Amino acid sequence: MAWIQRSIELPAHSRGFHLITPLVLRAIPEVQGLRTGLLHLFLQHTSASLTINENADPDVRLDMETALDAVVPEDQPFRHTLEGPDDMPAHVKASLLGPSLTIPVEQGQLALGVWQGIYLCEHRNHGGRRRLMLTLLGE
Repeated sequence: MAWIQRSIELPAHSRGFHLITPLVLRAIPEVQGLRTGLLHLFLQHTSASLTINENADPDVRLDMETALDAVVPEDQPFRHTLEGPDDMPAHVKASLLGPSLTIPVEQGQLALGVWQGIYLCEHRNHGGRRRLMLTLLGE
């Protein structure tokens, strides 16, 4: 069994859901050499999150953002407003979706479903670069 861990910096994205599966696979090509294993992703931020969802129809990304905005609107009377009106809603959204994912590895590939992709969910209007920790275990 082998453990591999590395950190990558994701480019700054606008608010929304951004497919990062290709970036993850480029960052940890050792996945291809594993028969079985697990890839754990951990986003080191409190106003963005990770999720797995449909990767074929881009309307899904827009609908996900619209749905989260309806659940956590920016016009709520939040107390934490020092970093702007999008900051506290971003923290709530990040807590709802979470900072981490664990994906099985099977025969050198992430065992994602046919229509699944890994998404960075940027909840700030201008969130900046994001750091992602990748931990791979397998044989």
